[in-house]
This record gives sequence, structure tokens and C-alpha cells, in this order.
Amino acid sequence: MTITDIIMLAATLIIWSLLIVNMILVIAGYIYYLRTDPKDPPELNEEEAPFVTIMVPAHNEGIVIVKTVEALLNFNFPRDKYEIIVINDNSSDNSAELLNNLGKEYPDRNLHVINTDNITGGKGKSNALNIGFKQAKGEVIAIYDADNTPEPNALRYLVAELVNSEEYGAVVGKFRTRNKETNILTKFINVETLAFQWMAQAGRFQLFKLCTIPGTNFIVRRSIIEEIGGWDDKALAEDTEISFRIYMMGYKIKFQPKAVTWEQEPQTLSVWFRQRTRWVKGNIYVIVKNAKLLFDPKARKIRFDILYFLSIYFLLMTSLVLSDVFLVLSVSGYAHTNLQGFSNSLWGLAVILFIFSTFLSISTEKGEMNLRNIGVISLMYVTYSQMWLVVAAYGMFMYIKENVFHKQTATKWYKTERFK
Repeated sequence: MTITDIIMLAATLIIWSLLIVNMILVIAGYIYYLRTDPKDPPELNEEEAPFVTIMVPAHNEGIVIVKTVEALLNFNFPRDKYEIIVINDNSSDNSAELLNNLGKEYPDRNLHVINTDNITGGKGKSNALNIGFKQAKGEVIAIYDADNTPEPNALRYLVAELVNSEEYGAVVGKFRTRNKETNILTKFINVETLAFQWMAQAGRFQLFKLCTIPGTNFIVRRSIIEEIGGWDDKALAEDTEISFRIYMMGYKIKFQPKAVTWEQEPQTLSVWFRQRTRWVKGNIYVIVKNAKLLFDPKARKIRFDILYFLSIYFLLMTSLVLSDVFLVLSVSGYAHTNLQGFSNSLWGLAVILFIFSTFLSISTEKGEMNLRNIGVISLMYVTYSQMWLVVAAYGMFMYIKENVFHKQTATKWYKTERFK
């Protein structure tokens, strides 16, 4: 067996091991979906409902902020039991004017706006949340991104889960793609959101009672934020980072798919690339920060997640790069392996499993189970998935460059461009 054969065999085994893990998560997620009765929502005793502070960190969000705040004001939740704090963080657009007009339009509602400048704010989402938290009155804290339009019952479902069980430190909902019909990229993102984000959440919760807080549409106990000292200003993926800290405190995080928010996704490749690069850098930061917990007996609950993220961002990425390189070299005649036929057969089977598992995942949503989406998923495998590989490699390179060689300490907003 040549060195080329050994490398190909190792890469194939790693890819297939993680493919099997993801298949198991999809199946478990589908079981969780079947067990979740849409006609049996969690009950909330309005008289005993806790006071909730909804925080919306916003930086130059004039295009979307009005629609978001109006959706929050229309929650099916007792009006005297929640407040909204919008942290308009060092914005240079018309956000302040728009938010001021909303305050005049809804004078009898608990709507508060914090306008910061480049001295008090302008240091990123985590810092904006810490600013808002200082003025928050709620015993429960809810977070929504500035481009979100949650459904009326979203907050009600989240809070009901939290008050009905003291073992939960946080409850997370599901998010959907609001602009999925705009172009082929948003169609890809819609599928990705359903198959690789919410279904993976459902699978991990079904198997391990584990899930990760997303950046939006979640609630957390105020006492937890106070105990951990707020959000980590250096964490780009503040959601994943705070999830690990909650589990280390002995709490669980519940996934409630009935609590739905609709968000605007990137409509151009450049915006998508910048957003996903930030995600990769943020998750690598969390992985590096928490890798030592693999050997901590108290971290048993989150060991799977740490290993999963390590495998995805390091082992899988390396294996896919090697596999793609050898495929190109083999087709062009510059390399040869005795395992080529074996590898090609497994690659073909992987494509079939990818299409099947992805289609199974999106079939849980009304209107998504159609032949057109089979074509979208097939095209997604050879285009969008490869784009993610480029993003992961670039994000890792930028993380090493910024944190190893340049030791970047300043934090800032990584703004995702919005579209009308």
C-alpha cells in the first residue's frame, strides 16, 4: 500500500465516520420531530409568568429594525410582563430616527432605546448585549437579532418551557429563512437551515439532551448571565460560547421547535462569505478556549459537542481538502491510487445519502417536500458544500493570523449587510 493509498484511506474513513454521525443525528432529529405534537403547545400561566427583557443588539439596521420591533411588540404575551431594549450601537444610518418614531407611535409600551457612540459602544454584539443587560429588569432575558420577525407565539412557547422545569437554564427556538425565494443562494441557505441547523439541534437533544444556543430566538435565566459575568466580548460566536458555560453550571438547554422566528439571510456570495467566515472564526475561538474541558470530569455533558466541533473544523475539513485534491490529480492523470475505484464508489454512495438525509430533514416543513428541492439539494452538494469548505479553510487561516501572529485584542461589529 502506497502513501497515497494510506492518505486516501484515512481521509475516507474520517469522512464516512462523520457522515454516519450526522445520519444518526438526522434520524434522531426526525424522531424528535415526530414526537413533537404541533397541536399540543406548552402551557403558560400568564399570572405566574416571569417578567422578560427582550434585547435587540443593532448596528446600522435601519433597513430591517422597524419590522423587527413591530413583530416583538405583537407577541402573544402579557403586555405588562415584558420590555424591549434595542441597543442601537454606534449606528451611522437612520436607525436612531426610526426607533425614536416607534417610541412615539407606541408610547404606552415598554420600548426602550439605548443609543451608543464609538466610545461607549461600537465593540461588537457581545459588548452591546452587556450594555443592554445593565438596564434590563427581567428575570428572564430574550435575545433577537435585528433582522428577525418572530411568530406571535414564539416568546410564549420559550417562556413556558423555562418556567415548567428548573433544570433548564435556557430555551432555544427554531429560525427559518424569510427570503428563501430570492435566488439560488437563499434556497441553499433555506435547506441548510432546516437540515444542518435545526435538525442537528433536534437530533442532539433527542440523543444527549444537548443543544447549542443560536444567536437569536432564545431565552436565558437572568441569574445565569449574572453568575458568568455577562457575554464574552472576545467571542464572535457568543451563542456557542455561552452554551458551554451554561452546561458547566449544571443546567440543560431545551430545544422548542414551535418557537419560530423568520430571519433575513445573505443574498450575495460576498455577504454570505463574510458572515460564514465570522461563524468559523467564532466557533474555532470557542473550541480552542474549551478544548481543555475534554479532560474535565465536570464537562461530561458537553464532551460530545467539543469532540463534534473539533472533528468538523479540523479532521473533516482536512480530509475533504485531501479528498478533493486527490480527485483532481487523479482525473488529470498526475496521481494514482489503488483505492480509486473503492473511493469513487463510496463517494457516489455519500452523495445518495446526502440527498436522502437532507430531503428527509426538509420534509418536516410544510411546502418544502417537492421535486424542485431534490434538484436544489443535488446542486447544493457539488457547489454550496464545496463553498463551505473554502470558508472553513479561510476562516481557520484568518483565526490563526489574527490570534497567533497578530494577537488581535480589539473587538468590533462584523455587520451582515441587509437587503430591502
